[in-house]
Amino acid sequence: MKRIRRGNARMKHGPPAATWRRGAGWMGFGVLLGLAGCLNASSTQTWEMNSYQDFVRGHFEGISLSREGRLRLAPKMESIFTSDQAVVWGVAPAPDGSLYVATGHRGRLYRIDKAGKSALVWTAEQPEIFAVAVDAKGAVYAATSPDGKIYRIEGGKALEYFAPQTKYIWSLAVTPDGVLYAGTGDQGKVYRVDAAGKGEVFYATGQSHVTGLAVDRDGRVLAGTEPNGILFRISAKDKAFVLYNASLPEVRAISAQPDGSVYAVAMGGSLAKRTQGMPQNAPATTGGASTATVTTSISVSAESAQAGPDIKPQPSPSSATGVVTAAPVTTSFAPANEVSGVEKSAVYKINPDNTVETLWSSKEENVYDLLPWKGQLLLATDANGRVYRLSPDRKLTLVAQTNEAEATRLVASGDSILATTGNLGRVYRMEDRLETSGVYEAPVHDAGTVALWGHMVWRADDAGAGNISFRTRTGNSLRPDKTWSDWSAPLSDPAGSKIQSPNARYIQWKAEFTGAQGKTPGLDSVSVAYLPQNTTPVVKSITVVTLLASASGAKPAQQSPSAVYSITVTDTGDAAPATSTGTPTQVPSRAASQQMSISWVAEDADGDRLVYALWFRGEDEREWKLLKSNLHESNYSVDSDAFADGKYLFRVVASDREVNPPGAAREAELISAPVLIDDTPPVIHAAAARKTASGVEVGFEAVDSASPLRRCEYSVDAGGWTPLESLDGVIDSLRERFVVRLEHLTPGEHVLVLRAVDSANNAGLTKIVLH
Repeated sequence: MKRIRRGNARMKHGPPAATWRRGAGWMGFGVLLGLAGCLNASSTQTWEMNSYQDFVRGHFEGISLSREGRLRLAPKMESIFTSDQAVVWGVAPAPDGSLYVATGHRGRLYRIDKAGKSALVWTAEQPEIFAVAVDAKGAVYAATSPDGKIYRIEGGKALEYFAPQTKYIWSLAVTPDGVLYAGTGDQGKVYRVDAAGKGEVFYATGQSHVTGLAVDRDGRVLAGTEPNGILFRISAKDKAFVLYNASLPEVRAISAQPDGSVYAVAMGGSLAKRTQGMPQNAPATTGGASTATVTTSISVSAESAQAGPDIKPQPSPSSATGVVTAAPVTTSFAPANEVSGVEKSAVYKINPDNTVETLWSSKEENVYDLLPWKGQLLLATDANGRVYRLSPDRKLTLVAQTNEAEATRLVASGDSILATTGNLGRVYRMEDRLETSGVYEAPVHDAGTVALWGHMVWRADDAGAGNISFRTRTGNSLRPDKTWSDWSAPLSDPAGSKIQSPNARYIQWKAEFTGAQGKTPGLDSVSVAYLPQNTTPVVKSITVVTLLASASGAKPAQQSPSAVYSITVTDTGDAAPATSTGTPTQVPSRAASQQMSISWVAEDADGDRLVYALWFRGEDEREWKLLKSNLHESNYSVDSDAFADGKYLFRVVASDREVNPPGAAREAELISAPVLIDDTPPVIHAAAARKTASGVEVGFEAVDSASPLRRCEYSVDAGGWTPLESLDGVIDSLRERFVVRLEHLTPGEHVLVLRAVDSANNAGLTKIVLH
């Protein structure tokens, strides 16, 4: 019995030989083979990080990232204030150099002096202080929510300054002459409060919320709104101009510049974050009556964000700009749902001529605030509390990461930048000088299976600027936990340091930066080489069928068990004149040429691209002959005339060598059961007819050279076929003898046709004319 080999294992053939014959439909077979076991070999893979998009997914501590994908030490950032509050909503510098910090969710206002010493100034009756402002004389204004008021804090005392009778007070802005503007919700009104504390509605936007306020160089009020993302420029009471209508629902931050240009940030879903989970009217520590609790959730759906302005009672303007005078409108909202793949925030510049440029947008991060700084823009986002720098050529640099949930506000303080955060309410100071050290942790990489780790290679520029060392750790759980290995010893050879961490499925590396003399090394790319555990491919079955190839060369079709021949004869009657060409003989057309199709099923658990080689040999031959190599399809067709009669074996070899090194590539093979090819019909040798007392007797011998005979029969005068029995009683060999005895034939001439059929259904015929 033939055997098949795969690696060092052999398996016996299961099915018996399959007979294949040209012109007889198909007689196929399937051989199933299950192979198990993995070998530690596969093609070497490389995990490479060399771009901004690669590095930005990591964890930053004292590290910055340029848009070109270079990691460097970040500007020094230190926490100068930590509150016991969840978030810092606002920060305002005072003329004396101190800072006032508004927090939530317990409504506390803090002061940080120039020396960095902090103190609790005041606790509001309401849980949130969303906005704080300081005028030129040092008076502090704090706006509380919900159902809040504006308080003036001066000389350590807080007095009610103005009560707008609205649900929320989102924003405050104060002019040099001491006039205070307040942006409110949920009726979207801007209030003007004079120095005496007398307030009035300055402009009703027709929107639900006024989320941002600023005053430009000409004393005009800029108001950002929600839910239609409209930026208004209010020049007088009840007179406004739509400066821009953003595609995002909320204009959150506004910065008016001395040259008349305006920077603005638009985003979606911020209001929901500011109100979700808000502890309503927490008890004040300073005493006083509590107000009624109200639970409110505000957000904007994706549809409303794209719907354009809805300013009532006047119709929506046909362009992004226009003069409008609108009455308030109340709008209800559903809880916020972020939609992936669409813009979450954008930064705009509105030029003095009212033209608008989109400087930057993001589908991943919400920008909460912006700050023009030394010719560039600083942006605060909700991605791990990051601060970005946007250059005039619109290149983005990740300057610092606070590793808090979000960076909420940015403010200049002397030569430093202050950033406030949420999740834990803190104030960070970012200075011009660099950190002396920092750490970058790469995201976890999945090798797909247990891998052998090779070398780590990196490209860095650290000549005279410090140095960078690397460590790795590995594990078999998706997130690093106690089951992971410890960080390895430092790797220091950038040309190739062998990774010492244990073999595992997941790997992570970190880079430790150390600066020197105020300079920073730079890291441009890191690659990790590894060899995943390789699974040997499997060839599961081989099938051989016959196909008919059309004369035009069209795709072969599987042959049907019988062929249909058509002969048309037209009877023109006696009136038809004879022609000089005579009457041609009708020749039935035969079947198209035969093709033999060999197909197979193969799999690779690693998903490796497989390449195949197809071999054959005759049963009486020793050596395999290559039929076709470097096949990527799992089938091959060949002209059946290329094989003479006999039994053949076909072997399919599947290899993953194209994606694996030569020494590590694996292959599997499967050998078919014997396939009998027989295209030669039996030959009939008939003796002369011999008359008997009652009829005629004809003896004959049928001989086949390839397959045993299976039946024999005769027909008289094109009548039905009559089976015959061999003289030895069983038709089962290559040579059989038969006798036909015909009795009671009618007088005259008769035609006797003899037919012998072999195992491949080839029919041999001969005709005898009886007189």
